[in-house]
Amino acid sequence: MADAAGDDGSRRQARRAAVLLLYQEDLTGHPMADIVARHETDAGRPLPAYAGGLIAAVHARRDALDGEIDDLAEGWSVERIAPVERAVLRVGLVELDADDPPAAVAIAEAVALAGRYASPEAATFVNGILGAAARRRGTGR
Repeated sequence: MADAAGDDGSRRQARRAAVLLLYQEDLTGHPMADIVARHETDAGRPLPAYAGGLIAAVHARRDALDGEIDDLAEGWSVERIAPVERAVLRVGLVELDADDPPAAVAIAEAVALAGRYASPEAATFVNGILGAAARRRGTGR
């Protein structure tokens, strides 16, 4: 799931775009193709390949990702989690299963997104879920 540029800034922007587009899809129910087209028109450039890869991976594995979130979020069901946090968690889990970025980076980026677009409490919640997922995978420290 590498992007052409490969630098942290472009990945961070792509990750942010993926989370925001998945959030919009979750909130509105509009087809992702329409959401992406609108985003590209507004941005004046194509969606970064890395963002597209994250979105495609979330779509391909949504049921499994949501099942894992349900399992790890003690006392919470995925339906009760705010849409932006769901999007961040789904992207974070996809990145935990990729070879790159390292688990610590995937978690830190997800926590930063949750803190930016949700709340400090959401960032703590995301950190706990993704930390548990990383430990389960044997990638946590």
